[in-house]
Amino acid sequence: MLNKLLKFASFRSQIYFLRTMATVEAESNLKKLKLAPEYIAHREELWKKYKERHLAELEVNAKQNKPITITLPDGSSKDGVAFVTTPYDVAKMISQGLANAAVIAKVNGILWDLERPLESDVSSFELKKFDDHEGQQVFWHSSAHILGEAMENFYGGCLCYGPPIESGFFYDMHIPDRFVSSNEFAELTGMAKAVISEKQPFERLVLSKAELLELFDYNLFKKRIINERIVEDRTTVYKCGTLIDLCRGPHVRHTGCVKAIKIIKNSSTYWQGDAEAESLQRVYGISFPDNKQLKDWEKFQEEAAKRDHRKLGRDQELFFFHELSPGCGFFQPHGAHIYNTLVDFMKSEYRKRGFKEVITPNMFNANLWKISGHWDHYAENMFSFESEKQKFALKPMNCPGHCLIFAHRPRSWRELPLRMADFGVLHRNELSGALSGLTRVRRFCQDDAHIFCAPEQVQSEIEGCLDFLFYIYDTFGFTCKLFLSTRPKDFLGEISEWDAAEKQLSSALDAHCKKLNTSWTLNPEDGAFYGPKIDITIQDALRRNHQCATIQLDFQLPRRFNLEYNPKEGDSARPVIIHRAILGSMERMMAVLTENYGGKWPFWLSPRQVIVVPVGRPFNDYAQQVHKQLWEAGFQSECDLDDGDTMQKKIRNAQIAQFNFILVVGQKEQSSETVNIRTRTNVVLGELSVEDFISKLQHCKSARLKDTDEVFGKEK
Repeated sequence: MLNKLLKFASFRSQIYFLRTMATVEAESNLKKLKLAPEYIAHREELWKKYKERHLAELEVNAKQNKPITITLPDGSSKDGVAFVTTPYDVAKMISQGLANAAVIAKVNGILWDLERPLESDVSSFELKKFDDHEGQQVFWHSSAHILGEAMENFYGGCLCYGPPIESGFFYDMHIPDRFVSSNEFAELTGMAKAVISEKQPFERLVLSKAELLELFDYNLFKKRIINERIVEDRTTVYKCGTLIDLCRGPHVRHTGCVKAIKIIKNSSTYWQGDAEAESLQRVYGISFPDNKQLKDWEKFQEEAAKRDHRKLGRDQELFFFHELSPGCGFFQPHGAHIYNTLVDFMKSEYRKRGFKEVITPNMFNANLWKISGHWDHYAENMFSFESEKQKFALKPMNCPGHCLIFAHRPRSWRELPLRMADFGVLHRNELSGALSGLTRVRRFCQDDAHIFCAPEQVQSEIEGCLDFLFYIYDTFGFTCKLFLSTRPKDFLGEISEWDAAEKQLSSALDAHCKKLNTSWTLNPEDGAFYGPKIDITIQDALRRNHQCATIQLDFQLPRRFNLEYNPKEGDSARPVIIHRAILGSMERMMAVLTENYGGKWPFWLSPRQVIVVPVGRPFNDYAQQVHKQLWEAGFQSECDLDDGDTMQKKIRNAQIAQFNFILVVGQKEQSSETVNIRTRTNVVLGELSVEDFISKLQHCKSARLKDTDEVFGKEK
């Protein structure tokens, strides 16, 4: 029949008909994909059985009618009943508006579902909103489950991990012989919105390992997590709609709490980051409790895209990457100028602050990393090779090499604190899929320093580190937040040693914050296994937070390398090591600064500081003369002698290229040996002698001024 119809149709009609039939067939196949996978019904049956048991247990506990007291942050209290009263009930007792705005509760220091009944007296009760970090992370975790439900019904694969991240969330799924396409985002978002509109409640059950394995017997990845990662006999699962997932929670009350959601990108990854394991499809999303926040976020993303360091690095000819050396930046002359200026800045401060620069090898025998402990935990992230039947590796950090320098000869208490600084090249074997511009690379340098000091010197050295990093960050115009991360559960060493160190760190933070009239935040149990640390985050022009600096105490490395010094009294003593970085990775700081300034570099750091523009060919020689004077005075100067452009075009080109100053010279300037100055923002500063102009530039450069307006007599 089809052939008969086509026989009497025009060629164009035939093509249109065939295309229409192909579209119908494609849509039919898509609908087949979106039929509910068989495992959903299997899970649902088991869930019903487990939930009946849970409700029966809850009813038994509730019948005891045990009164409980909930203490609020202001010291007042509310009455409740164990296994009946929920945090949401308590929130409503305070205010319905507060109850509606709350994302999650914190009960006796533990994050708690708003609809989960309280089980005993509550001495500490908090309600977290979306503007709180913990509330935000829970909100995005719940949004990941919404995405997971949509993905299961759209693709029919096996879900793996679906965590919240710094800005949004993602879900990984194993889909054999299938890739996620950005063309599917609109429909996937539509399915997620349908889940939201149904206001599906988040339900929580506690199951045994055997029950979990039965529930997820279709999912190889969940079974791996259950068998390899869960050490308890029982753990939790959560349900919303058709999705039932292995999850510690907690979650929002229901899917309708999410008012705005968007699928933003996708990528391929590997199971647990192992390139030898199964390939997974990762889908990223963002969500908010109202639509305005999503629109604001989209505008923010547009501005961030304009400032993307990869784009600006290319446009301003700062750096680039090449497939023949993945993860390793190529710094062009303008980029190298910024890079070297940052290094020189740190070196000038090192001399003032008592740091001594050292140079250590790029590669070491594997035995060094075995002594330090890195080989057991970090070998897969190191570039290693064999030479003369011995194993070597490129160094991923400087601290073990600095320990060898300290141990090279006997040390006296008079040498302490010994502050070593190193700009050595480091290499880390990052997965190719994790590489991202200058923020995640394989070859990099750090402004790395290690302070070897006596235990009683720790506090003063920490205060010195804090003063140093605040001075550096203030020069860039960054604001900082400080966090003290204390003893984790898997700590090494003596508790008394940790307590003493944490006390010194907190005292140093108190003293520093008192001077600056600021505060610090406690991060309990978030320290490194080898010692407590101070984490520092900076906020850029787009109000994004970055962690670049770190100050860490280390008791373990001195023991592993058996480091000792001769104390003032006694036979021997062991030093403490302070790991300290301010800029962190030089490459990553380059990315942060590029995006913070949006390519409009402050004068002292700028790769294009001055350009000389003659008004016409007769003044080319004078323009070159001025350029030469500026270059010899140490400034990044250029001269535009292109006769093909008008003077106005040259000025405009210079402003687009972000030259800080544009010098226009003609007959008048040549006769008086002056320059006519304007800025990249087209502010005309007027005429100055070349000598006076150079003098002002030298001040701007040496003082590392954020703004040069005052130097040239112009108000903001």
